[in-house]
Amino acid sequence: MEPIKIEITILAPVQKVWNYYNTPEHITQWNFASDTWECPSTEVDLKEGGTFKIRMQAKDGSFGFDFVGIYDEIIPERSLIYHTEDNRKVIVMFDKIDETTTKVTQIFDPEKQNPVEMQRDGWYAILNNFHKYVENN
Repeated sequence: MEPIKIEITILAPVQKVWNYYNTPEHITQWNFASDTWECPSTEVDLKEGGTFKIRMQAKDGSFGFDFVGIYDEIIPERSLIYHTEDNRKVIVMFDKIDETTTKVTQIFDPEKQNPVEMQRDGWYAILNNFHKYVENN
């Protein structure tokens, strides 16, 4: 399956965008696709070979899962490459447009259980949540 690419432009400096994307206290504030979900906990060991574990769950407790990955390459304020537990590759790029604008691009291998459009929409909803959180905080 072809990788999926999504991107968004955020009106914030790249340093802030990088920090909010990678710091647990910020991740828990934006890493969910809808208002009926939450991210109650996050563990991040931001180094090559380090891992992250992001808990995502329905607020009513009906369903949840841990999103787990291992960092393969980190270039601070530029890019992250990691792979998930099921060995799917994810690339996240942080492009400084100017002093107050950053473009974030995610390219990820889709999983096989859900339709590609559903995955694109879900990842984009989370990225858009991130966008709103960064610009409003």
